[in-house]
Amino acid sequence: MESIGNCRLNALRNFMRKHSLSAFITLSTDPHSGEYVPSHWESRKWLTGFTGSAGTAVATLDDGGVWTDSRYFIQAESQLADSGFRLFKERVCGTPSIPEWLGGVLHRGDIVGYDGFTTSFEFVKTIASELSVYGIEMKMVDDPYSEIWGDRPALPSFKPFVLDVKYAGVDVDEKINHIREFLIERNADAVLISSLDEIAWVLNMRGEDIHCNPLFVSYLLIARDSVCLYVNSDKLSGEVIDYLTSHNIYNKEYDEVCADLRLFSGKKVLMAPSVNYAIYSAASENSEVRILPSPVINLKAVKNEVEISGFRNAMLRDGVAMVKFLRWLIPSVSSGGQTELSVDQKLYELRSSMEYFKGISFDTIAGYQEHGAIVHYEATTETDSELRPEGLLLLDSGAQYLDGTTDITRTIPLGALTEEQKRDYTLVLKGFIQLSMAEFPYGTCGTQLDVLARMYMWREGINYGHGTGHGVGHFLNVHEGPHQIRMNNVPALLLPGMTVTNEPGIYRTGKYGIRTENTMLVVPSRKTEFGEFYKFEQLTLCPINLEPVIVDMLTKEEINWLNEYHSMVYDKLSPYLSDEEKMWLKDATAHLI
Repeated sequence: MESIGNCRLNALRNFMRKHSLSAFITLSTDPHSGEYVPSHWESRKWLTGFTGSAGTAVATLDDGGVWTDSRYFIQAESQLADSGFRLFKERVCGTPSIPEWLGGVLHRGDIVGYDGFTTSFEFVKTIASELSVYGIEMKMVDDPYSEIWGDRPALPSFKPFVLDVKYAGVDVDEKINHIREFLIERNADAVLISSLDEIAWVLNMRGEDIHCNPLFVSYLLIARDSVCLYVNSDKLSGEVIDYLTSHNIYNKEYDEVCADLRLFSGKKVLMAPSVNYAIYSAASENSEVRILPSPVINLKAVKNEVEISGFRNAMLRDGVAMVKFLRWLIPSVSSGGQTELSVDQKLYELRSSMEYFKGISFDTIAGYQEHGAIVHYEATTETDSELRPEGLLLLDSGAQYLDGTTDITRTIPLGALTEEQKRDYTLVLKGFIQLSMAEFPYGTCGTQLDVLARMYMWREGINYGHGTGHGVGHFLNVHEGPHQIRMNNVPALLLPGMTVTNEPGIYRTGKYGIRTENTMLVVPSRKTEFGEFYKFEQLTLCPINLEPVIVDMLTKEEINWLNEYHSMVYDKLSPYLSDEEKMWLKDATAHLI
Protein backbone atom coordinates (compact mmCIF):
# COMPACT_ATOMS: atom_id res chain seq x y z
CA MET A 1 0.00 0.00 0.00
CA GLU A 2 1.28 3.46 -0.91
CA SER A 3 2.19 5.61 2.10
CA ILE A 4 0.42 8.91 2.73
CA GLY A 5 3.68 10.76 2.08
CA ASN A 6 4.26 9.10 -1.28
CA CYS A 7 0.62 9.62 -2.25
CA ARG A 8 0.96 13.36 -1.63
CA LEU A 9 4.28 13.54 -3.45
CA ASN A 10 2.79 11.72 -6.44
CA ALA A 11 -0.10 14.21 -6.50
CA LEU A 12 2.41 17.05 -6.66
CA ARG A 13 4.29 15.28 -9.44
CA ASN A 14 1.09 14.92 -11.45
CA PHE A 15 0.62 18.69 -11.07
CA MET A 16 4.20 19.20 -12.22
CA ARG A 17 3.70 17.07 -15.34
CA LYS A 18 0.52 18.96 -16.19
CA HIS A 19 2.44 22.24 -16.05
CA SER A 20 5.61 20.91 -17.75
CA LEU A 21 7.73 21.36 -14.62
CA SER A 22 10.80 19.29 -13.87
CA ALA A 23 10.92 20.37 -10.23
CA PHE A 24 8.86 22.28 -7.69
CA ILE A 25 10.07 24.22 -4.64
CA THR A 26 7.89 24.41 -1.53
CA LEU A 27 9.00 26.77 1.22
CA SER A 28 7.92 26.71 4.86
CA THR A 29 6.44 30.16 4.80
CA ASP A 30 3.27 32.04 3.84
CA PRO A 31 2.60 35.11 1.63
CA HIS A 32 4.13 37.25 4.38
CA SER A 33 7.47 35.40 4.75
CA GLY A 34 6.52 34.40 8.28
CA GLU A 35 8.54 31.94 10.32
CA TYR A 36 5.40 30.59 11.95
CA VAL A 37 2.42 30.36 9.64
CA PRO A 38 -1.31 29.62 9.70
CA SER A 39 -2.15 25.98 9.03
CA HIS A 40 -3.57 26.96 5.63
CA TRP A 41 -0.02 27.52 4.37
CA GLU A 42 1.73 24.59 6.07
CA SER A 43 2.20 22.99 2.65
CA ARG A 44 5.75 21.77 3.20
CA LYS A 45 4.71 20.11 6.45
CA TRP A 46 1.71 18.47 4.72
CA LEU A 47 3.82 17.28 1.78
CA THR A 48 6.84 15.88 3.62
CA GLY A 49 5.67 15.07 7.16
CA PHE A 50 8.53 17.15 8.57
CA THR A 51 7.04 19.53 11.14
CA GLY A 52 9.98 21.84 11.94
CA SER A 53 9.41 25.56 11.44
CA ALA A 54 12.31 25.95 8.98
CA GLY A 55 12.95 23.94 5.86
CA THR A 56 12.57 23.94 2.08
CA ALA A 57 11.28 20.97 0.12
CA VAL A 58 12.31 20.37 -3.47
CA ALA A 59 10.60 17.69 -5.52
CA THR A 60 11.69 16.45 -8.92
CA LEU A 61 9.84 13.87 -10.96
CA ASP A 62 11.87 11.06 -9.41
CA ASP A 63 13.61 12.45 -6.31
CA GLY A 64 13.12 14.86 -3.44
CA GLY A 65 15.00 16.64 -0.69
CA VAL A 66 14.41 18.86 2.33
CA TRP A 67 16.99 21.47 3.30
CA THR A 68 16.97 22.50 6.97
CA ASP A 69 19.37 23.75 9.63
CA SER A 70 21.03 22.08 12.58
CA ARG A 71 18.16 22.76 14.98
CA TYR A 72 16.16 20.11 13.11
CA PHE A 73 18.67 17.52 11.88
CA ILE A 74 17.59 14.82 14.34
CA GLN A 75 13.89 15.57 13.97
CA ALA A 76 14.00 15.74 10.17
CA GLU A 77 15.97 12.52 9.85
CA SER A 78 13.21 10.71 11.72
CA GLN A 79 10.18 12.40 10.19
CA LEU A 80 11.35 12.16 6.58
CA ALA A 81 11.69 8.38 6.69
CA ASP A 82 9.55 6.81 3.93
CA SER A 83 8.36 10.25 2.75
CA GLY A 84 10.14 10.22 -0.59
CA PHE A 85 12.34 13.09 0.61
CA ARG A 86 15.87 12.92 1.98
CA LEU A 87 17.56 15.32 4.36
CA PHE A 88 20.09 17.91 3.21
CA LYS A 89 21.91 19.49 6.15
CA GLU A 90 22.32 23.20 5.58
CA ARG A 91 25.68 24.84 6.35
CA VAL A 92 27.38 21.45 6.69
CA CYS A 93 30.48 20.88 4.60
CA GLY A 94 29.64 18.79 1.54
CA THR A 95 25.92 19.61 1.45
CA PRO A 96 24.96 21.00 -1.97
CA SER A 97 22.79 24.09 -2.15
CA ILE A 98 19.37 23.77 -3.79
CA PRO A 99 20.63 25.19 -7.13
CA GLU A 100 23.72 22.96 -7.03
CA TRP A 101 21.62 19.88 -6.43
CA LEU A 102 19.07 20.78 -9.11
CA GLY A 103 21.89 21.60 -11.50
CA GLY A 104 23.17 18.06 -11.03
CA VAL A 105 19.87 16.20 -11.46
CA LEU A 106 18.05 18.33 -14.06
CA HIS A 107 18.95 19.24 -17.64
CA ARG A 108 19.43 22.46 -19.57
CA GLY A 109 16.04 23.86 -20.55
CA ASP A 110 14.21 22.31 -17.57
CA ILE A 111 11.79 24.49 -15.58
CA VAL A 112 11.48 24.76 -11.80
CA GLY A 113 8.09 25.88 -10.52
CA TYR A 114 7.14 27.85 -7.44
CA ASP A 115 4.04 29.47 -5.96
CA GLY A 116 4.51 33.23 -6.27
CA PHE A 117 2.49 34.01 -3.15
CA THR A 118 4.56 31.86 -0.79
CA THR A 119 7.94 32.55 -2.36
CA SER A 120 9.74 35.82 -1.69
CA PHE A 121 11.25 38.16 -4.24
CA GLU A 122 14.61 37.68 -2.55
CA PHE A 123 14.46 33.88 -2.82
CA VAL A 124 13.37 33.91 -6.48
CA LYS A 125 16.05 36.41 -7.48
CA THR A 126 18.81 34.44 -5.77
CA ILE A 127 17.80 30.94 -6.88
CA ALA A 128 16.94 32.01 -10.44
CA SER A 129 20.36 33.61 -10.84
CA GLU A 130 22.16 30.50 -9.59
CA LEU A 131 20.05 28.13 -11.70
CA SER A 132 20.68 30.18 -14.84
CA VAL A 133 24.29 28.94 -14.76
CA TYR A 134 22.89 25.47 -15.50
CA GLY A 135 20.46 26.73 -18.15
CA ILE A 136 17.50 26.02 -15.85
CA GLU A 137 14.59 28.47 -15.55
CA MET A 138 12.20 29.30 -12.74
CA LYS A 139 8.49 29.79 -13.38
CA MET A 140 5.74 31.19 -11.15
CA VAL A 141 2.63 28.99 -11.23
CA ASP A 142 -0.66 28.76 -9.38
CA ASP A 143 -0.52 27.25 -5.90
CA PRO A 144 -0.58 23.45 -6.48
CA TYR A 145 -1.81 22.79 -2.95
CA SER A 146 -5.13 24.49 -3.63
CA GLU A 147 -5.64 21.63 -6.09
CA ILE A 148 -4.02 18.58 -4.45
CA TRP A 149 -4.60 19.24 -0.71
CA GLY A 150 -8.18 18.06 -0.34
CA ASP A 151 -8.82 18.89 3.32
CA ARG A 152 -6.69 22.03 3.39
CA PRO A 153 -7.52 24.30 6.35
CA ALA A 154 -9.29 27.55 5.56
CA LEU A 155 -7.71 30.96 6.00
CA PRO A 156 -7.83 32.04 9.66
CA SER A 157 -10.87 34.12 10.59
CA PHE A 158 -10.04 35.45 14.06
CA LYS A 159 -10.86 39.08 14.73
CA PRO A 160 -7.93 41.46 15.35
CA PHE A 161 -8.08 43.93 18.22
CA VAL A 162 -6.64 47.32 19.12
CA LEU A 163 -3.60 47.49 21.44
CA ASP A 164 -4.03 50.51 23.68
CA VAL A 165 -1.36 53.17 23.26
CA LYS A 166 -0.64 52.83 26.99
CA TYR A 167 1.04 49.53 26.03
CA ALA A 168 2.29 50.52 22.56
CA GLY A 169 3.81 53.83 23.63
CA VAL A 170 3.51 55.61 20.27
CA ASP A 171 0.31 56.56 18.46
CA VAL A 172 -0.43 55.04 15.04
CA ASP A 173 -0.48 58.48 13.38
CA GLU A 174 3.05 59.20 14.58
CA LYS A 175 4.26 55.88 13.22
CA ILE A 176 2.66 56.51 9.83
CA ASN A 177 4.21 59.98 9.71
CA HIS A 178 7.66 58.46 10.26
CA ILE A 179 7.05 56.09 7.35
CA ARG A 180 5.88 58.94 5.12
CA GLU A 181 9.07 60.84 5.92
CA PHE A 182 10.90 57.74 4.70
CA LEU A 183 8.92 57.88 1.43
CA ILE A 184 9.71 61.55 0.88
CA GLU A 185 13.43 61.00 1.55
CA ARG A 186 13.47 58.31 -1.12
CA ASN A 187 11.22 60.12 -3.59
CA ALA A 188 8.71 57.26 -3.46
CA ASP A 189 4.92 57.31 -3.67
CA ALA A 190 4.05 54.37 -1.43
CA VAL A 191 5.38 51.42 0.54
CA LEU A 192 3.70 48.03 0.63
CA ILE A 193 4.21 46.36 4.01
CA SER A 194 3.67 42.61 3.93
CA SER A 195 5.34 41.35 7.14
CA LEU A 196 2.55 40.70 9.62
CA ASP A 197 4.47 41.77 12.72
CA GLU A 198 5.31 45.08 11.03
CA ILE A 199 1.65 45.69 10.16
CA ALA A 200 0.58 44.89 13.71
CA TRP A 201 3.23 47.22 15.14
CA VAL A 202 2.42 50.15 12.84
CA LEU A 203 -1.33 49.96 13.47
CA ASN A 204 -1.10 49.18 17.20
CA MET A 205 -3.27 46.16 16.55
CA ARG A 206 -2.85 42.49 17.37
CA GLY A 207 -4.58 39.28 16.30
CA GLU A 208 -4.85 35.54 16.78
CA ASP A 209 -4.35 34.18 13.27
CA ILE A 210 -1.04 32.45 14.03
CA HIS A 211 -0.35 30.11 16.93
CA CYS A 212 1.75 31.89 19.60
CA ASN A 213 2.14 35.01 17.44
CA PRO A 214 -0.45 37.81 17.98
CA LEU A 215 -0.82 38.66 14.30
CA PHE A 216 -3.57 38.96 11.70
CA VAL A 217 -3.29 38.11 7.99
CA SER A 218 -3.21 41.34 5.98
CA TYR A 219 -1.25 43.76 3.81
CA LEU A 220 -0.75 47.48 4.45
CA LEU A 221 -0.26 50.06 1.69
CA ILE A 222 0.95 53.43 2.98
CA ALA A 223 0.94 56.17 0.34
CA ARG A 224 1.73 59.84 0.80
CA ASP A 225 -1.95 60.73 1.11
CA SER A 226 -3.70 57.48 2.04
CA VAL A 227 -3.42 54.26 4.01
CA CYS A 228 -5.19 51.03 3.09
CA LEU A 229 -5.35 47.85 5.17
CA TYR A 230 -6.09 44.75 3.09
CA VAL A 231 -7.87 42.37 5.47
CA ASN A 232 -11.06 40.40 5.07
CA SER A 233 -13.82 42.71 6.30
CA ASP A 234 -15.78 39.95 8.06
CA LYS A 235 -12.90 39.82 10.56
CA LEU A 236 -13.31 43.44 11.62
CA SER A 237 -15.40 44.34 14.65
CA GLY A 238 -17.23 47.64 14.87
CA GLU A 239 -14.64 48.86 17.35
CA VAL A 240 -11.78 48.12 14.97
CA ILE A 241 -13.59 49.73 12.02
CA ASP A 242 -14.18 52.87 14.10
CA TYR A 243 -10.54 52.85 15.18
CA LEU A 244 -9.26 52.59 11.60
CA THR A 245 -11.66 55.26 10.40
CA SER A 246 -10.60 57.64 13.16
CA HIS A 247 -7.03 57.40 11.87
CA ASN A 248 -8.03 57.80 8.19
CA ILE A 249 -7.21 54.20 7.37
CA TYR A 250 -9.60 52.49 5.00
CA ASN A 251 -9.80 48.75 4.42
CA LYS A 252 -10.35 46.48 1.45
CA GLU A 253 -10.54 42.71 1.11
CA TYR A 254 -7.33 40.73 1.54
CA ASP A 255 -7.30 39.33 -1.99
CA GLU A 256 -7.77 42.74 -3.66
CA VAL A 257 -4.20 43.84 -3.09
CA CYS A 258 -2.77 42.58 -6.40
CA ALA A 259 -5.50 44.18 -8.48
CA ASP A 260 -5.02 47.50 -6.68
CA LEU A 261 -1.25 47.42 -7.12
CA ARG A 262 -1.68 46.82 -10.85
CA LEU A 263 -3.76 50.01 -11.05
CA PHE A 264 -1.86 52.10 -8.50
CA SER A 265 -1.48 55.67 -9.75
CA GLY A 266 1.86 56.23 -8.03
CA LYS A 267 4.94 55.42 -10.09
CA LYS A 268 7.42 54.41 -7.41
CA VAL A 269 6.50 51.75 -4.82
CA LEU A 270 8.85 50.47 -2.13
CA MET A 271 8.84 46.86 -0.99
CA ALA A 272 11.08 44.78 1.28
CA PRO A 273 13.13 41.88 -0.14
CA SER A 274 10.82 39.51 1.76
CA VAL A 275 7.74 40.56 -0.24
CA ASN A 276 6.23 37.65 -2.12
CA TYR A 277 6.95 37.46 -5.83
CA ALA A 278 3.29 37.59 -6.88
CA ILE A 279 2.85 40.96 -5.15
CA TYR A 280 6.09 42.27 -6.64
CA SER A 281 5.06 41.08 -10.10
CA ALA A 282 1.61 42.70 -9.87
CA ALA A 283 3.00 46.07 -8.78
CA SER A 284 5.68 45.96 -11.48
CA GLU A 285 3.04 46.01 -14.22
CA ASN A 286 2.28 49.71 -13.68
CA SER A 287 4.91 51.06 -11.27
CA GLU A 288 8.62 51.11 -10.63
CA VAL A 289 9.17 48.80 -7.69
CA ARG A 290 12.23 49.48 -5.55
CA ILE A 291 13.38 46.74 -3.22
CA LEU A 292 14.67 48.22 0.03
CA PRO A 293 14.76 47.12 3.67
CA SER A 294 11.43 47.96 5.28
CA PRO A 295 11.31 51.32 7.08
CA VAL A 296 9.45 49.55 9.89
CA ILE A 297 12.05 46.96 10.81
CA ASN A 298 14.40 49.32 12.67
CA LEU A 299 11.59 51.44 14.12
CA LYS A 300 10.09 48.30 15.62
CA ALA A 301 13.37 46.78 16.80
CA VAL A 302 14.38 49.82 18.89
CA LYS A 303 11.82 49.80 21.69
CA ASN A 304 10.34 53.06 23.00
CA GLU A 305 10.32 53.84 26.73
CA VAL A 306 6.79 52.51 27.24
CA GLU A 307 7.66 49.24 25.51
CA ILE A 308 10.85 48.91 27.57
CA SER A 309 8.91 49.50 30.78
CA GLY A 310 6.40 46.90 29.62
CA PHE A 311 9.17 44.36 29.01
CA ARG A 312 10.50 44.88 32.52
CA ASN A 313 7.04 44.43 34.04
CA ALA A 314 6.29 41.35 31.92
CA MET A 315 9.62 39.79 32.90
CA LEU A 316 8.81 40.44 36.56
CA ARG A 317 5.52 38.54 36.35
CA ASP A 318 7.12 35.82 34.26
CA GLY A 319 9.92 35.47 36.82
CA VAL A 320 7.38 35.01 39.61
CA ALA A 321 5.73 32.23 37.60
CA MET A 322 9.11 30.60 36.95
CA VAL A 323 10.06 30.66 40.64
CA LYS A 324 6.74 29.05 41.60
CA PHE A 325 7.34 26.42 38.93
CA LEU A 326 10.95 25.63 39.86
CA ARG A 327 10.04 25.35 43.55
CA TRP A 328 7.30 22.86 42.61
CA LEU A 329 9.34 20.83 40.11
CA ILE A 330 11.93 18.82 42.08
CA PRO A 331 9.58 17.55 44.83
CA SER A 332 7.01 16.65 42.17
CA VAL A 333 9.52 14.68 40.12
CA SER A 334 10.72 12.90 43.25
CA SER A 335 7.12 11.92 44.05
CA GLY A 336 6.78 10.38 40.58
CA GLY A 337 4.28 10.65 37.78
CA GLN A 338 5.62 13.83 36.11
CA THR A 339 6.36 13.89 32.38
CA GLU A 340 7.56 16.39 29.81
CA LEU A 341 3.97 17.24 28.94
CA SER A 342 2.77 17.51 32.53
CA VAL A 343 5.50 20.01 33.51
CA ASP A 344 4.71 22.00 30.37
CA GLN A 345 1.07 22.14 31.47
CA LYS A 346 2.02 23.15 35.03
CA LEU A 347 4.15 26.04 33.79
CA TYR A 348 1.31 27.16 31.51
CA GLU A 349 -1.10 27.18 34.47
CA LEU A 350 1.24 29.31 36.55
CA ARG A 351 1.86 31.79 33.75
CA SER A 352 -1.81 32.04 32.83
CA SER A 353 -2.59 33.24 36.35
CA MET A 354 -0.42 36.32 35.78
CA GLU A 355 -1.90 39.70 34.87
CA TYR A 356 -1.99 40.59 31.15
CA PHE A 357 -1.24 36.99 30.09
CA LYS A 358 -2.22 36.41 26.43
CA GLY A 359 -0.79 32.94 25.78
CA ILE A 360 2.58 31.34 25.19
CA SER A 361 5.13 32.90 22.83
CA PHE A 362 6.16 29.55 21.31
CA ASP A 363 5.52 25.89 21.98
CA THR A 364 7.44 24.92 25.10
CA ILE A 365 10.54 22.79 24.67
CA ALA A 366 10.65 20.41 27.64
CA GLY A 367 13.37 17.93 26.72
CA TYR A 368 14.44 15.34 29.28
CA GLN A 369 17.86 13.74 28.87
CA GLU A 370 18.29 12.66 25.21
CA HIS A 371 15.30 14.75 24.12
CA GLY A 372 17.20 17.85 25.25
CA ALA A 373 19.68 17.23 22.45
CA ILE A 374 16.91 17.85 19.90
CA VAL A 375 17.22 21.63 19.76
CA HIS A 376 13.57 22.35 18.90
CA TYR A 377 12.05 19.27 20.49
CA GLU A 378 8.33 19.35 21.24
CA ALA A 379 6.90 16.55 23.36
CA THR A 380 3.92 14.62 22.01
CA THR A 381 1.82 11.86 23.53
CA GLU A 382 3.98 9.41 21.56
CA THR A 383 7.35 10.82 22.72
CA ASP A 384 6.41 12.08 26.20
CA SER A 385 9.08 10.93 28.67
CA GLU A 386 8.55 10.37 32.37
CA LEU A 387 10.88 12.50 34.46
CA ARG A 388 13.08 10.67 36.95
CA PRO A 389 15.15 12.10 39.84
CA GLU A 390 18.31 12.00 37.76
CA GLY A 391 19.79 13.74 34.75
CA LEU A 392 18.86 17.02 33.05
CA LEU A 393 15.63 18.67 31.90
CA LEU A 394 16.06 21.40 29.30
CA LEU A 395 13.12 23.81 29.55
CA ASP A 396 12.80 26.56 26.92
CA SER A 397 9.57 28.55 27.22
CA GLY A 398 8.00 31.96 27.01
CA ALA A 399 4.78 33.93 27.22
CA GLN A 400 2.90 36.73 25.56
CA TYR A 401 1.67 39.54 27.78
CA LEU A 402 -0.08 42.73 26.73
CA ASP A 403 3.05 44.65 27.74
CA GLY A 404 5.82 42.32 26.55
CA THR A 405 7.05 38.95 25.30
CA THR A 406 9.29 36.58 27.26
CA ASP A 407 11.75 33.87 26.24
CA ILE A 408 13.80 31.94 28.80
CA THR A 409 15.69 28.65 28.98
CA ARG A 410 16.89 26.90 32.09
CA THR A 411 18.52 23.47 32.24
CA ILE A 412 17.49 21.84 35.49
CA PRO A 413 19.27 18.96 37.25
CA LEU A 414 16.64 16.52 38.51
CA GLY A 415 19.14 14.41 40.44
CA ALA A 416 22.57 12.85 40.05
CA LEU A 417 24.68 14.09 37.12
CA THR A 418 27.76 12.78 35.37
CA GLU A 419 31.03 14.70 35.36
CA GLU A 420 30.57 15.25 31.62
CA GLN A 421 27.17 16.86 32.23
CA LYS A 422 28.61 19.13 34.93
CA ARG A 423 31.50 20.19 32.73
CA ASP A 424 29.25 20.93 29.76
CA TYR A 425 26.81 22.82 32.00
CA THR A 426 29.66 24.99 33.28
CA LEU A 427 31.03 25.62 29.78
CA VAL A 428 27.59 26.83 28.67
CA LEU A 429 27.33 29.03 31.76
CA LYS A 430 30.75 30.58 31.12
CA GLY A 431 29.75 31.49 27.56
CA PHE A 432 26.43 32.87 28.78
CA ILE A 433 28.14 35.06 31.38
CA GLN A 434 30.88 36.27 29.02
CA LEU A 435 28.30 37.51 26.52
CA SER A 436 26.19 39.00 29.32
CA MET A 437 29.20 41.05 30.50
CA ALA A 438 30.01 42.42 27.04
CA GLU A 439 30.67 46.13 26.64
CA PHE A 440 30.99 47.25 23.04
CA PRO A 441 31.22 50.43 20.94
CA TYR A 442 28.67 51.87 18.54
CA GLY A 443 29.01 50.07 15.21
CA THR A 444 29.12 46.57 16.70
CA CYS A 445 26.92 43.84 15.26
CA GLY A 446 25.94 40.56 16.90
CA THR A 447 28.33 38.54 14.76
CA GLN A 448 31.26 40.34 16.39
CA LEU A 449 30.05 39.31 19.87
CA ASP A 450 29.09 35.71 19.10
CA VAL A 451 32.55 34.34 19.89
CA LEU A 452 32.19 35.43 23.52
CA ALA A 453 29.55 32.74 24.03
CA ARG A 454 31.56 30.05 22.24
CA MET A 455 35.23 30.62 23.07
CA TYR A 456 35.45 28.32 26.08
CA MET A 457 33.59 25.58 24.20
CA TRP A 458 35.87 25.94 21.19
CA ARG A 459 38.90 25.35 23.40
CA GLU A 460 37.34 21.96 24.21
CA GLY A 461 36.48 21.20 20.57
CA ILE A 462 32.76 21.81 21.20
CA ASN A 463 30.30 23.96 19.21
CA TYR A 464 26.57 24.40 18.63
CA GLY A 465 24.85 24.92 15.30
CA HIS A 466 22.17 27.48 16.11
CA GLY A 467 22.48 31.22 16.61
CA THR A 468 23.34 32.63 20.03
CA GLY A 469 20.71 35.36 20.11
CA HIS A 470 17.71 36.89 18.39
CA GLY A 471 15.56 39.95 18.87
CA VAL A 472 12.27 39.64 20.75
CA GLY A 473 9.14 41.56 19.73
CA HIS A 474 6.98 43.63 22.05
CA PHE A 475 3.83 41.51 22.39
CA LEU A 476 4.78 40.29 18.92
CA ASN A 477 6.96 37.55 17.43
CA VAL A 478 9.41 35.95 19.83
CA HIS A 479 11.92 35.95 16.95
CA GLU A 480 12.54 39.45 15.62
CA GLY A 481 15.20 41.07 13.44
CA PRO A 482 17.07 42.69 11.94
CA HIS A 483 19.80 42.03 14.52
CA GLN A 484 21.01 38.64 15.68
CA ILE A 485 23.98 37.19 17.54
CA ARG A 486 25.35 34.32 15.47
CA MET A 487 28.45 32.98 13.69
CA ASN A 488 27.39 33.78 10.13
CA ASN A 489 27.48 37.45 9.26
CA VAL A 490 24.42 39.51 10.20
CA PRO A 491 25.53 43.15 9.79
CA ALA A 492 22.61 44.82 11.62
CA LEU A 493 23.97 46.92 14.47
CA LEU A 494 23.12 46.39 18.12
CA LEU A 495 21.58 49.67 19.33
CA PRO A 496 20.12 50.91 22.63
CA GLY A 497 16.50 49.85 22.99
CA MET A 498 16.93 46.55 21.16
CA THR A 499 16.06 43.31 22.91
CA VAL A 500 18.19 40.24 22.21
CA THR A 501 18.49 36.78 23.69
CA ASN A 502 21.65 35.08 24.97
CA GLU A 503 21.34 31.30 24.59
CA PRO A 504 24.49 29.21 24.10
CA GLY A 505 24.15 25.44 24.37
CA ILE A 506 25.79 22.04 24.12
CA TYR A 507 23.92 19.07 22.63
CA ARG A 508 25.13 15.48 22.79
CA THR A 509 22.96 13.35 20.53
CA GLY A 510 21.25 10.49 22.32
CA LYS A 511 22.40 11.74 25.73
CA TYR A 512 21.33 15.24 26.80
CA GLY A 513 21.15 18.91 25.88
CA ILE A 514 22.08 22.01 27.89
CA ARG A 515 21.08 25.60 27.18
CA THR A 516 20.85 28.70 29.37
CA GLU A 517 18.96 31.71 28.02
CA ASN A 518 18.05 35.21 29.14
CA THR A 519 16.44 38.02 27.21
CA MET A 520 18.53 41.19 27.40
CA LEU A 521 18.18 44.88 26.54
CA VAL A 522 20.91 46.91 24.85
CA VAL A 523 21.51 50.04 26.97
CA PRO A 524 24.06 52.89 26.95
CA SER A 525 27.17 52.16 29.04
CA ARG A 526 29.50 55.14 28.82
CA LYS A 527 31.05 57.67 26.48
CA THR A 528 34.82 57.85 26.11
CA GLU A 529 37.22 59.59 23.76
CA PHE A 530 36.71 56.55 21.52
CA GLY A 531 32.96 57.01 21.26
CA GLU A 532 29.71 55.61 22.66
CA PHE A 533 29.79 52.23 24.38
CA TYR A 534 26.84 49.94 25.11
CA LYS A 535 26.15 46.98 27.38
CA PHE A 536 23.36 44.53 28.19
CA GLU A 537 20.69 44.82 30.87
CA GLN A 538 19.32 41.46 31.97
CA LEU A 539 15.54 41.54 31.50
CA THR A 540 14.92 37.91 32.45
CA LEU A 541 14.53 37.38 36.19
CA CYS A 542 15.03 33.76 37.21
CA PRO A 543 17.69 31.89 39.19
CA ILE A 544 20.26 29.81 37.35
CA ASN A 545 20.72 26.42 39.00
CA LEU A 546 24.15 26.21 40.63
CA GLU A 547 24.21 22.51 41.56
CA PRO A 548 25.92 21.36 38.34
CA VAL A 549 28.49 24.19 38.34
CA ILE A 550 32.16 23.28 38.66
CA VAL A 551 33.14 26.43 40.52
CA ASP A 552 36.86 26.03 39.82
CA MET A 553 36.12 26.48 36.09
CA LEU A 554 34.69 29.98 36.69
CA THR A 555 36.81 33.10 36.86
CA LYS A 556 36.41 35.54 39.72
CA GLU A 557 34.78 37.99 37.33
CA GLU A 558 32.25 35.35 36.24
CA ILE A 559 31.44 34.47 39.85
CA ASN A 560 30.92 38.15 40.69
CA TRP A 561 28.59 38.58 37.73
CA LEU A 562 26.54 35.53 38.73
CA ASN A 563 26.29 36.69 42.34
CA GLU A 564 25.19 40.16 41.29
CA TYR A 565 22.60 38.74 38.91
CA HIS A 566 21.18 36.49 41.62
CA SER A 567 21.02 39.38 44.07
CA MET A 568 19.03 41.36 41.53
CA VAL A 569 16.68 38.41 40.89
CA TYR A 570 15.99 38.04 44.61
CA ASP A 571 15.53 41.76 45.23
CA LYS A 572 13.07 42.20 42.36
CA LEU A 573 11.02 39.00 42.73
CA SER A 574 10.86 38.47 46.50
CA PRO A 575 8.24 41.21 47.18
CA TYR A 576 5.75 39.21 45.09
CA LEU A 577 6.35 35.83 46.76
CA SER A 578 5.02 34.06 49.82
CA ASP A 579 7.34 33.51 52.79
CA GLU A 580 7.97 29.91 51.73
CA GLU A 581 8.71 30.97 48.15
CA LYS A 582 11.06 33.68 49.40
CA MET A 583 12.99 31.11 51.41
CA TRP A 584 13.29 28.86 48.37
CA LEU A 585 14.46 31.77 46.21
CA LYS A 586 16.97 32.86 48.86
CA ASP A 587 18.58 29.44 48.68
CA ALA A 588 18.39 29.33 44.88
CA THR A 589 20.17 32.68 44.60
CA ALA A 590 22.78 32.06 47.30
CA HIS A 591 26.16 33.48 46.33
CA LEU A 592 29.03 31.37 45.10
CA ILE A 593 32.17 32.01 47.12
